[in-house]
Amino acid sequence: MNIFHKVTLQSMKKSRTRTIVTVIGVILSAAMITAVTTFSVSLLNYMIKGATVKYGGWHVEFLDVDSSFAEARAWDDGVAGTAISENIGYAELKGGKNPNKPYLFIAGFSKVAFDTVPIELVSGRLPENSGEILVPAHVAANGGVTYAVGDTLSLAIGSRMAGEGRLGQHDPFPARNEPGKENETFVPQEERTYTVVGICERPAFEEFTAPGYTLITTEDTAAGQTAGPTDQTAGSTDQTASLSIFVTLKNPGKVQAYIERTAGQSAYVLNDNVLRFLGVSSDHLFNMLLYSVGGILMALIMTGSIFLIYNSFTISLNERTRQFGILASVGATAGQLRNSVLFEGLCIGAAGIPIGILVGLGSIGLVISFVAEKFKNFGYSAVSLSLTVSGTAIAGAAVISLVTILFAAYIPARKAAARPVMESIRQTNEIKIESGAVRTSKLTQRLCGLEGTLALKNFKRNKKRCRSIVLSLSLSVILFVSANAFGSCLNQGAKRSVVNTDFDICFSSPKIDENELFRLYGRLKTAEGIKESSYQALMSYSCAVRAGDLSDEYRKYMGYENPDETVTLPMDIQFIEDREFRNFIESQGLSPEEYTGQNAKMIAVAKQKSDETKSGRSGLVNMFVGDSVSGSVTPGAELPGEVKGNPSADKEKQISITFVDTIPLDTLPKNSSDVKPFIFMIVAPWQLREQFVSPDAGEIMGLTFLADKPSQVTAEMSEMIQEAGIGTDYTLYNVNRMFEENRSILFVIHVFTYVFVMMISLIAAANVFNTISTNIKLRRRELAMLRSIGMSDRDFNKMMNFECAFYGMRTLLFGLPAAGICSWLIYCGMAAGGADVSFVFPWASMAVSAFSVFFIVFITMVFAVGKLKKENIIDALRDDMA
Repeated sequence: MNIFHKVTLQSMKKSRTRTIVTVIGVILSAAMITAVTTFSVSLLNYMIKGATVKYGGWHVEFLDVDSSFAEARAWDDGVAGTAISENIGYAELKGGKNPNKPYLFIAGFSKVAFDTVPIELVSGRLPENSGEILVPAHVAANGGVTYAVGDTLSLAIGSRMAGEGRLGQHDPFPARNEPGKENETFVPQEERTYTVVGICERPAFEEFTAPGYTLITTEDTAAGQTAGPTDQTAGSTDQTASLSIFVTLKNPGKVQAYIERTAGQSAYVLNDNVLRFLGVSSDHLFNMLLYSVGGILMALIMTGSIFLIYNSFTISLNERTRQFGILASVGATAGQLRNSVLFEGLCIGAAGIPIGILVGLGSIGLVISFVAEKFKNFGYSAVSLSLTVSGTAIAGAAVISLVTILFAAYIPARKAAARPVMESIRQTNEIKIESGAVRTSKLTQRLCGLEGTLALKNFKRNKKRCRSIVLSLSLSVILFVSANAFGSCLNQGAKRSVVNTDFDICFSSPKIDENELFRLYGRLKTAEGIKESSYQALMSYSCAVRAGDLSDEYRKYMGYENPDETVTLPMDIQFIEDREFRNFIESQGLSPEEYTGQNAKMIAVAKQKSDETKSGRSGLVNMFVGDSVSGSVTPGAELPGEVKGNPSADKEKQISITFVDTIPLDTLPKNSSDVKPFIFMIVAPWQLREQFVSPDAGEIMGLTFLADKPSQVTAEMSEMIQEAGIGTDYTLYNVNRMFEENRSILFVIHVFTYVFVMMISLIAAANVFNTISTNIKLRRRELAMLRSIGMSDRDFNKMMNFECAFYGMRTLLFGLPAAGICSWLIYCGMAAGGADVSFVFPWASMAVSAFSVFFIVFITMVFAVGKLKKENIIDALRDDMA
């Protein structure tokens, strides 16, 4: 250790308060940087593990290849494993409702394929031989064809052909005849019979544009084998057999290079659900969002830290100016003086960074343990979010913290080293006053008195020091308000994604008999924990109305020019309990007698989606001009805008509708492929249901329940339904679980927002305390001189209070407008990214920051001045006079 290092350590010991506060600032900075990097790594690791469990650890799938290609891929360098699936062929889906997906696609999995590609069972079990098959649930949900465990499927297996070429799952079904594109034909080749042994979720490897729903069986046991290091069964020795091969690479980052080297003309599918979290997918949205949010947080943290440390070293050099002059006069070079300051930065970093890293790991570990269960509600339930301590992340946090310290120390160090020797010894450049610079008006003297005038003159006389205080305070205001604005925008977006519902559990069936529904209702509502229960039905109808009755906005949207033409609109009719309907009628101020009975009027909600409302955000506006309308309705939903034909008289009904703004109960969940630009819903009492029952109405009946513990009640109800032997198709929804996802997102955002704002506030407060207290200490001789000429403690305190007021007002003058601009920029950035947020001026956070500025300045002044008052006046005057 050389003499310069010893002098630096002595200066740090002499100014213990400044050194301790600076170290605390470094600890907070390093803790926050460590917390951000560690949480980013933990979240990324959680997403990778969750995606691997849900979608499989494979990285690329080659489709429609032969066995020689599969064997070659199994022996490729850099391949960790392969799994083979035999493409048995296609079968036509009879009765399918999706015109873009008219086929069933039969895939024969090898044993390794079952282990490599996760399959989430809904019911039943996995197939054990080539005569058993697994059917995905979206055949019913998307295709409209229902299969049950135990059903026997007799399928005509064949190929999709376009000319001489064979088409596969990577080739979408041409729903329309496109110019220059040869029409495909289906060529059946053999009959196969399968027994349905299970229902599963949609396979993750099936592309959304695939023309066939993937049914999974085992590989053909009569097929031969092809050698490979991981999957010995390739499905067939026939070189023309169609196979799919799932490849897992040792280094996923080289997946694109691997594909370019091996794919040739073969079609392939990337496992983007996993690769996106590894940063090697074409979908960079998640990583970009993660890194951009992390970058913003890092920038805010580093900004606060740099200013704190920069001010600390600037003040330190002001204390050591004469010391540097003396050292320079005896031969110290500029490099040695600069290194002396950087050594101080290294000492502070050595003391603060290790503690900061430990504090950061401990705090983020505590936060993660607090929110881990909430992550399961909207993330991957099969894995838990846990603390992942990455050596790279910790090293990165240490390097970032050290660079922050050295950068903040280098600028004042360079200035100190370049200062002339005599100027440093005499300190003649500390305060430079021009003629009239400290002049104050007579009005100021009258209003503020001698104490206020002295405070204002000091403010003008020592602009450099005062500017550093105002800058620190302004930065603190900007950081606090910006952090709150960022959190507010996140909370807004999360809250608007939270949807509340009238029920926790819902049972629905499209074919159940009314008597059977009520028998089941009487049984299910006895489940333990049920608070409220109800029943309802939902039918699809079409309503014929005059175009002139519609609002101008809707007519313009649909292109209706003739107001006298009759148009049809698809709508739903919701039938609810008579008691619920009567209560709703009374709550709307309508007459129960007028809206009940055989020829009663009906109430409806008719709203159009609009992108422009008075608030500037998307919303709903009235679809009709008046408060009521008369028209005819027929069962079955027709496309909007169709000219109404002549329906049969027994199906057509004349109704009178009164419009309201809300419905009494949320409707049953309904699968619909049509996206309508409006909401048209009629609400009617259950006593009118019989008049509207029709085979064309597509009726769905259901039961809804509110429960204390929805998950437990849903499990109990599921057993009750099985015991009741319900033979029709039904769905039991745990609706509360669906909406709990949004509530969990909101909770997590709240936690991280408050933790972040608190840490930023601590850095800002440490910055202010360090700056003001050290500046007061540097003025000890000046303040001692005022006390020596007779200034009383009361007048002295009054002068310091005026200084607090001047600092606070100047801070708010610059800090609040800048904070408002930053808040607006944060809103603009999030709105541009697609977040559904509106700008809310941060009045509350500005008020808190304004109060905090005066409070922190006052407390710091009291602390610093209190220490000065304990000193002997003579010792303070004698200091630095030699």
